[in-house]
Order: sequence, then C-alpha cells, then structure tokens
Amino acid sequence: MSAPVVLGEVIYPDSDGKSMSDNTLQFDWIAILKWGAEAYFRDDPDVFVAGDHLIYPEEGHPEIRIAPDVYVAFGRPKGYRGSYRVFQESGLFPQVIFEVWSPNNTLAEMEEKRKFYEKYGAEEYYLVFPETPADAQGWRRVGDRLDQIPEMNGFVSPRLGFRFVLEGGDLTVYGPDNRSLLRPDEVAAELTTERERGDRENQRAEQEKQRAEQEKQRAENEKQRAENEKQRAEQQKHLAEQATQRAEQATQRAEQEKQRAEKLAAKLRELGVDPDAS
Repeated sequence: MSAPVVLGEVIYPDSDGKSMSDNTLQFDWIAILKWGAEAYFRDDPDVFVAGDHLIYPEEGHPEIRIAPDVYVAFGRPKGYRGSYRVFQESGLFPQVIFEVWSPNNTLAEMEEKRKFYEKYGAEEYYLVFPETPADAQGWRRVGDRLDQIPEMNGFVSPRLGFRFVLEGGDLTVYGPDNRSLLRPDEVAAELTTERERGDRENQRAEQEKQRAEQEKQRAENEKQRAENEKQRAEQQKHLAEQATQRAEQATQRAEQEKQRAEKLAAKLRELGVDPDAS
C-alpha cells in the first residue's frame, strides 16, 4: 500500500480498507471489464482505466470519495495513481463507471452510488449482476441526470463501444471488434490456441511450399529428360544422316571406279587388247 497523499493539511488515503470483491465471480467480472477496457484502449495514451480505485471528486474533502469496481476516464493520461483526485485531473470525473453486484450489496447502497456518479458527472453507469440468471442495468447522462436505459440487451456503450448481450440467463459483453470480453487467463488460453493454430498453418504452408518446390524440381527434371531425349534423337538422326552420306559416298566411289574400269577397258580394246582375256 502506498503512503497517503497529503495536500496542504488534507490527507487523501489511497485505500478505503474495503475488500476488492466478495466472491470469485464478482472478481472475475471486475477483471473482465477492467482488462477488456485496458486492451481496447491500449493504444490511446489519453484513456485511463482503473479497478477498485478511490476517486476524490472535491478538493479539501477526503471524506467524499468512492471506489468503483471499474472506471474509465477519457482525456486523462495513462500512468500510476494512488488515487484519482478529480481536482488534479483537469476536473474530469471518469465518464464510464461499472459496479459488479455481490450478495453483500443492497439496492439502497447501489442507488446511493448511482446518485454519487450522477452528481459528479459520470456519463455512463452500468450495474452488472453476474449471478445466474445474469443481468445488467445501465444509465446514460441526459443533462444533469443519469436516465436508465430501458433495454440493455443489445445496447452499445457510446463511449466504449461495448455491447451487452443477455441470452439464456448469461451475460456477454462484446468489444468494438465484436469479440467477447474474456478473463485474462481466457485471453492467454485463446492466444495460445491462436499461436498453435498459427504454428499449424505455418507448418502446412511450409509443407505446401516444399511440395511446390518438389513439383517444380520434378517438372525441371522431366524437362531436362525431355531435352536429353531430344538431344539423343537429334544425335541419332545426325548419325543416320552421316551413315546415309557415307553410303551415298561409297556408292559414288563405286560408280566412279566402275566408270574408270569401263574407260580403261575401252582404251585397251582400242589398242587391240582384250581386257576380258585371261
């Protein structure tokens, strides 16, 4: 626990001494809403989200305070705070408030909280009932009042973009990307599943790449074999042509030899010599 803040002669404690939640279901919903809001506004440096965190709306009055289960302050920077002192936050009271009902709460107590948020400027206030059958109630600012939202099933928070869905006795809150808000451990499990799915997809992609490379290699091998066969066929054709040329040349030589022999025989006959005489 951090030391209480002292401003002048006034002490602003960072804790009211009360427990954060009364049961695990209430705590789960506080975590879902708090970390869901953190996740969706993680890239906006001027959205501050807190859970079970004291708000002091009036300077010099540390007795006037409240610790919502979850709140979201737009226009205020992220960062450590022992408590949220409105008079040191440019006068901005958190615009969105969540309270999660526990068996120890009373309707009168929750109505007093609603009046507090109405008085000091909250724009949206939501009361979540996690016990089965789950339910949710909401209020929106109209002028200087928080008016109740007549139908929460399907309602979308103007500031957060969160959508409330009541179905079959269950409450689900969806973010602006239409994905349901989850507990941090569920988010981690989902991320693990997505990583495993991604790994499998990468493995399949790598296998497809290898198969494609193998097919390409086979195609190149077939092309090379076809080129080799073509070259062999051309060589065989060339050899056949050479053999034909040699045969033609031999025939020509034989014909020339025959012609020479005939000429010689004729010459001998002219000289009175019978070339056929033995």
